[in-house]
Amino acid sequence: MLLSSEKISAALNQPFTITQEQIDFFQLNGYIKIKNVLSPELVQYMNEVISAEIDKLNIPTIDIEKRDTYGKAFLQIMNIWRTSEAVKEIVFSKRLAKIATELMCVNGVRMYHDQALFKEPGGGFTPWHADQYYWPVSTEKTVTVWIPLQKTGLELGPLEFSAQSQTLEEGRTLKISDDSEAVIQKKLTLNDFTKVVEPFDIGEISFHMGWIFHRAGPNSTQQMRKVMTIIYMDKDMTLMEPKNENQVADWEAWCPGAKIGEVINTPLNPVLYQQ
Repeated sequence: MLLSSEKISAALNQPFTITQEQIDFFQLNGYIKIKNVLSPELVQYMNEVISAEIDKLNIPTIDIEKRDTYGKAFLQIMNIWRTSEAVKEIVFSKRLAKIATELMCVNGVRMYHDQALFKEPGGGFTPWHADQYYWPVSTEKTVTVWIPLQKTGLELGPLEFSAQSQTLEEGRTLKISDDSEAVIQKKLTLNDFTKVVEPFDIGEISFHMGWIFHRAGPNSTQQMRKVMTIIYMDKDMTLMEPKNENQVADWEAWCPGAKIGEVINTPLNPVLYQQ
């Protein structure tokens, strides 16, 4: 069933109620999966809009066998909201931003950037990593929403979490690589963190903290695994002196013009929701 533009806007912005129990779960475990946040019809619409934009961008690729582990993990396209008004409406969803705000226990959130992660048929695993290694931000008040654009069984390579691993500081200096997979896996096993590997239903999405360790399995099907993500940060987040070259690159790409020690308030980092 096709949705009208009015129904799409309403579905993206109508508040979704989460419980204190869910907030407590997120704060303890560093992640949460929430069912039925999006209707099947809205997910279908998002799939069509985002896929069309990815096709339009015509991302050049080399044969998957010739890529390194990172390259085999997924096709990664960022800040699509800047090229498509339809995608912008999705990314600026107050429904999603409100959930992020409440899970982080802050007064509002602003954009860091969006990111489409398409794992190709035969695509490899995504190694263990923590996202915030890449981000020059001053606090841990960051969260990523992971939105599958189709029902995502284990064979498609859904997101996996190491529950409560946001407390582990070892491994935070590792970028996504074969090294991060081996070293972090060993640290997580030694510290007896629980690995969570579950499929995602249509309309089910997850939120995870910037410092929680996570990975994804390979895509063993002939179907593209399509995922849209939005990275939120506390609306009062300030820029930190970068600690590695990746954080320097992120500063230049996703918050250009922001100054160290000041709130990251640039045209690329609008406030998406505030209480």
